Amino acid sequence: MRKLIVCEFMSLDGVGQAPGGKDEDPSGGFAHGGWHMRYMDELADQWVTKSIVGVGGFLLGRRTYEIFAAYWPTAPEEAQDFARSLNTLPKYVASRTLTGPLAWQHSTVLQGDLAEAVHGLKQAEGGDLVVIGSLALVQSLADLELIDEYRLMIDPLVLGGGKRVFRDDGRLRAFRLVDSQVTSTGALLATYATAAA
Repeated sequence: MRKLIVCEFMSLDGVGQAPGGKDEDPSGGFAHGGWHMRYMDELADQWVTKSIVGVGGFLLGRRTYEIFAAYWPTAPEEAQDFARSLNTLPKYVASRTLTGPLAWQHSTVLQGDLAEAVHGLKQAEGGDLVVIGSLALVQSLADLELIDEYRLMIDPLVLGGGKRVFRDDGRLRAFRLVDSQVTSTGALLATYATAAA
């Protein structure tokens, strides 16, 4: 069975909303879009690239899919290592509102029950599946205990509010540290396996 891996940029207070750009996701009055980019360095770039090269595909929520589909097909030359994987590998989109066919190549809307659809993807042949962004989807997948691993870049700042990677639901979840490194900017690159993995 292939693994389902969540890759997220996260603040110390667990926020993952709009890490890449000012206008990425201002919903809920979030005013700190683009907070993450100052923490990227060469080690972080390598870590991000390693997290997506050689995987079997991507599982995305609707909002992240739409942001990615608008950017990555025409990404600049310096982003092609990342863009090549995103553009050529299968992308499975969890959405209640999108219908197929989707314009971005190799993209498919998941049909039916989320748990059954994702379990079927995990049973299929091929490399591991990676979730990027897609915070509401990540929370749903965690509730369903379908996530095998979290790869988190935890930046040394507190955002004070915004969409979080983990639900604030009082539920205890245990993890096992698999690997960790610290960037030159003070961010922590941490890989955690879920207790079930």
